[in-house]
Amino acid sequence: MAGTQRLRSILCSTPLLLMFVLGSVTTAVVLGMPGLTIPSTGGDSITNSPKEVIDQVWQIIYRDYLDSSGEYDEIAWRQLRHSLLKQSFADSTESYEAIRGMLASLNDPYTRFLDPKQFKEMQIDTSGELMGVGIQLSLDKITKELIVVSPIEGTPAFRAGVQSKDVIVSIDAVSTKGMSIEDAVKLIRGPEGTDVVLGFRRSDRVLNLLLTRARIEINAVTSTLNTTPNQRKIGYIRLKQFNANASREMREAARSLEQQGAEGYVLDLRSNPGGLLEASVDIARQWLNKGVIVSTRTREGISDVRRATGSAITNKPMVVLIDQGSASASEILSGALQDNSRAKLVGQKTFGKGLVQAVRRLSDGSGVTVTVAKYLTPKGTDIHKNGIKPDFEVSMSKEELKDLTIKDLGTSKDSQYRDAEIILLKYIDIVKTKTDKNNLPSRSGSSAVIGLFP
Repeated sequence: MAGTQRLRSILCSTPLLLMFVLGSVTTAVVLGMPGLTIPSTGGDSITNSPKEVIDQVWQIIYRDYLDSSGEYDEIAWRQLRHSLLKQSFADSTESYEAIRGMLASLNDPYTRFLDPKQFKEMQIDTSGELMGVGIQLSLDKITKELIVVSPIEGTPAFRAGVQSKDVIVSIDAVSTKGMSIEDAVKLIRGPEGTDVVLGFRRSDRVLNLLLTRARIEINAVTSTLNTTPNQRKIGYIRLKQFNANASREMREAARSLEQQGAEGYVLDLRSNPGGLLEASVDIARQWLNKGVIVSTRTREGISDVRRATGSAITNKPMVVLIDQGSASASEILSGALQDNSRAKLVGQKTFGKGLVQAVRRLSDGSGVTVTVAKYLTPKGTDIHKNGIKPDFEVSMSKEELKDLTIKDLGTSKDSQYRDAEIILLKYIDIVKTKTDKNNLPSRSGSSAVIGLFP
């Protein structure tokens, strides 16, 4: 496990739509506008703006919420509305606390309320330029602790040695016990150039690190053309997050590598926590010519099936690197490529975050993220909690992890990449032979790897 944590600290990724720089592992798919269509129930009247916002949130949950925890009870939810609308709220601060308490009863860390400032920050954060220390957080559903998903490459947190799975126990000496992600964000964020001291629990010790807040500009994609000892050309693409720029950057990288004569591709999704659904679908279409990419299951059933559109940039063989930090949109992409026999997956089982969050804007400028569906792979696998299993289980040794750096990723010093490259080369040879002779080559004396390819 220590080796996996070390790799995640080397492999940096970027926050999702709801991550702020410090968000939870979620993916937003809808941005709703104020005004809901669910009729008011009972005789309750809404006499002020705070109550109106409370009722908007209540109705969004009543209409759209997909219960994944088993905590939702429609009768109790109706009673809660009646109780809340009987109360008086002096201002928005009181109503916001009521909303947060109402949502907490669902026991769903991904269904959250955002005040106007937080909602505005969330919208800004999808642009690819962020303010903060470069830590991505998830709230552990069982322990309620703030867990580091991954540090962002080149940020203060990354340079200070923050690692995946570190637990934030304090912020400027304030305990994080019982703290929500939103509360943590408020304390950790601040003006550029100012300092914050974060306490991290790692294994059985606590580390206090001084971090200086900074502006963080994020490039979603890096790529290079690698040449093997026997002069084979392999296109290596590392996708760090699925932000608003990811699809364009991926297209540019793939086209450039095609022009340079790449024979096949290794797509690195290790420690990529996800991002925008539309980005994952568009990127899948860059590699898939046909087939289902992903479908969602709402509480009413299957809906919104996304398919390839015959617009793939290349059909050359590819291998995808995944690990336990690959989540959400990463799982959509890897699941689509695996189920459609477009690529082989190498590494470790993914995170297992397959819930869809819709983002709804409320009438006063605040917002709410609500779980509305589950992701299903083309073959119907429920991603949530199950994750995506690799075709080839590959991990790193402790010795290698001690010396591995960012510059080593996707090179001969990266053992997972080396294995991926070996598998890809076999895949390339098989495809070439099938194309030339219209039949599979003899497996006599060959690696068992070959038998696992279609």
